[in-house]
Amino acid sequence: MTAQFLPHPGTGELFTSPVAAGSGWPGDPATPDTPIAHSCADVVAEAAAAKNLAELGARISVCRACPRLVDWREQAAEVKRRSFADQPYWGRPLVGFGDDFPKLLIMGLAPAANGGNRTGRMFTGDQAGDWLFRALHRAGIASKGEVEYAGDGQKLFGARMISAVRCAPPDNKPSVDERDCCAGWLDAELAQLLPWVRAVIALGGFGWDATLNAVRRAGGTVPTPKPKFGHGEVAVVHKADGKPLNVIGCYHPSQQNTFTGKLTEKMLDDVVARGQDLAGLGWGCGGSGR
Repeated sequence: MTAQFLPHPGTGELFTSPVAAGSGWPGDPATPDTPIAHSCADVVAEAAAAKNLAELGARISVCRACPRLVDWREQAAEVKRRSFADQPYWGRPLVGFGDDFPKLLIMGLAPAANGGNRTGRMFTGDQAGDWLFRALHRAGIASKGEVEYAGDGQKLFGARMISAVRCAPPDNKPSVDERDCCAGWLDAELAQLLPWVRAVIALGGFGWDATLNAVRRAGGTVPTPKPKFGHGEVAVVHKADGKPLNVIGCYHPSQQNTFTGKLTEKMLDDVVARGQDLAGLGWGCGGSGR
């Protein structure tokens, strides 16, 4: 099939779906020469070889280790949702977005097929991302309440968004093997971030468990029995250096939760404010979390 080039909604530049590495997409950390992981063993090796956060992000963004996820994300990018048929889709794994020295982390499950998989930026392109960014903007953590596409000028202050799985999974349900394979990337990113982080907002039970498991793998300690997820619940775990890390549970801002009223804007604002307080971020901190 002949590659179709469509204009980026922000820059107007033409791209294929999925987007080729190093072709000029806003914020693309990779080049055509970025090494590609084709297996879980490759993930571990490439993550270990990355010299810094930028190089790690580049390698994450071209990963092809999980065949089912690669097929799904690229199929979604090629077929497209009708309302976005005039746009190119990123169609690749997503890297973390925000401050490189964050005090606050926001941990999610995975990108959405027509959300982050389309925009190329974590937690954007769908209603859930809209809710989250509006709350972060109200708290002064995000520079804008509107989220549109990569390169729209959005910034986070003292916070960073990451996900346990970096590719859009079918039915939003990665397999256990896919989760464990992607943990190689997550652990490598957290190794560089955790020294700065004081609090984590965990979106949904998956984000909660992914956070606690990652802390354990990093040599930290988690209370037993394992703290139970709940909206507004706070678990105090300890990093490998013994310093405390506060994990705050938050219902995922999915349409299922927001349409039914299980999660309201006030409930989301309260959790963001709690995370902001535990992380030691002032309102509109406007800079690095160092």
